[in-house]
Amino acid sequence: MIHHGGELSFLRQRYPDAPEPLVDLSTGINPFPYPVPPIPETAYTRLPEAVHIRALKKAAAAAYGARDAELVAVAPGTQILISSLPRLFPARRVAIHSPTYGEFAPAWDAAGANVVEGAGTEVLEEGDVAILCNPNNPDGRGLDPGQVLELQARRARAGGCLIVDEAFAEFSEANRSVVPALPRQGLIVLRSFGKAYGLAGLRLGFLIAEPEIATRVEKALGPWPVSGIAIHAAVKALGDEAWRQETADRLARTGERLDSLLSSHGLEAVGGTSLFRLVRHDNAPAIAAALGRAGILVRDFPGRSDWLRFGIPPDGPAWQRLEAALAAATSG
Repeated sequence: MIHHGGELSFLRQRYPDAPEPLVDLSTGINPFPYPVPPIPETAYTRLPEAVHIRALKKAAAAAYGARDAELVAVAPGTQILISSLPRLFPARRVAIHSPTYGEFAPAWDAAGANVVEGAGTEVLEEGDVAILCNPNNPDGRGLDPGQVLELQARRARAGGCLIVDEAFAEFSEANRSVVPALPRQGLIVLRSFGKAYGLAGLRLGFLIAEPEIATRVEKALGPWPVSGIAIHAAVKALGDEAWRQETADRLARTGERLDSLLSSHGLEAVGGTSLFRLVRHDNAPAIAAALGRAGILVRDFPGRSDWLRFGIPPDGPAWQRLEAALAAATSG
């Protein structure tokens, strides 16, 4: 089983005496969610119509800078796209810039592809399909749009495809997105609504690519890919530029505060994005355990026992508990 963040039930089982409420800092989900607008009863009682899907595609295209809504396919979260792409676009050899989000490699491996992973960007020159998370999860490293497009052009000339997961190309990282350059031959971009807008439970994501690719994905997902509830909330949220700017400023301030707190307790910065920070410490497992006993879940990494990832605390009480728990975990 792939190790993910967000499993508060694991924390309750492992530390049954941990104080409530539990604080989840293990994900890269925005801790300042978009205020969900009133949902009309028809969003619950009627199937979404084609006109509603079209409105969502137009809202996504405008928010992400796509030239046309026909480049956009909607899905119940980007995870289903990650799982579906290997079946829709079979490949013999797939190259993944790693370490990165853990679901890509097994999805392509299950489809029969030979998966090659590498830490250097040169790995992306290989394979029928190359996969790049930009910015990357968990370290925030990335390429600028010009570099991504140069890579895509080389791959296109060789008949290859490039999939770019832009789940964290939001807020201060939004300038890394290559969506405005689409359509480009063989270039597929994934965008996550739930992470950026703090509404992961809605299960909504987008694929943006050449119209032929977007249409193929839409047909595979069927006529009602997302709920009326998700459509209603997302159309409003995607059009709210003022909220995005206010949230970007808020995340920048709180991110600086988190950097200062982690550094003051000897946690060495490795990387991150607006929505999380990755740090290194030789005693990381013990620190994670101490935080767990204090009712705080952070993300650890079985393959890198010296790494921990911290999300942004959502409120004053969470900050106070994190500060106290880190002080106790790192003292002496």
